[in-house]
Amino acid sequence: MDHILINKHSWNQRVETHFNSKFYDVPGFLAGRSSLNDIELSGLTDVKGKSLLHLQCHFGLDTLSWARLGALVTGVDISDLAIEKANKLKNQTKLKADFIAADVYSFAEQSSQQYDIVYTSYGAICWMPDIKKWANTVADKLNNGGYFYMAEFHPIIDLISGYSYFHQSKPDVEPEGTYTENCDGSKHEFAVWTHTLADVISALIEAGLQIQTVKEFDHSPYNCFAGMQEKQTGKFYLEHKGQHVPLVYSIKAVKI
Repeated sequence: MDHILINKHSWNQRVETHFNSKFYDVPGFLAGRSSLNDIELSGLTDVKGKSLLHLQCHFGLDTLSWARLGALVTGVDISDLAIEKANKLKNQTKLKADFIAADVYSFAEQSSQQYDIVYTSYGAICWMPDIKKWANTVADKLNNGGYFYMAEFHPIIDLISGYSYFHQSKPDVEPEGTYTENCDGSKHEFAVWTHTLADVISALIEAGLQIQTVKEFDHSPYNCFAGMQEKQTGKFYLEHKGQHVPLVYSIKAVKI
């Protein structure tokens, strides 16, 4: 099975639903709202004038939000239909951005350009079968002295959701509905892989990056898992036996 092609097809099926959802709130973005959250805004500062590569950008809301903060942005995504939407948003907002339709591994092979910042966030690395190859891509795309920043859902959620916590070479392949509120009940087949926190950190170090910070958060900016409670505005929590479950982690690293 070509799992990358399976995922590309299924992500293409989601694009229109996501674009029209309250979850993504495209009208709000077009009116000036940033799609970025406090976690990444506090972790990745001073982007003005710097080249920024956003891996797995979907239809570019985060990418263009960084552009509004002055970054010189490039967004890459496996879904060609999502990239079409990203270019539409770029034209509507009159922001400068380059968008490329490619999976991360193919993009790494086809492009030699390097950037000051590489960024990825929330539900991205589960689509990567080889975390070491992904980390090498991140390192290869950074200028010397450049920064990598990621904010990602905590892998403990995989365990709670019934997946293996530890990585397996064979993916979990199953039909899934989408996470936006306007899901019509249709399901599409996806292939996903789990990666522990240790896997991700070790892969980045082995790729030659120097880890500067690792943070864990007891909340998520998105209400996208069953049983979550919004205890503070824009902060959603999940409890297990009366304790908060870690929901998000972030890593900042530099290429020396």
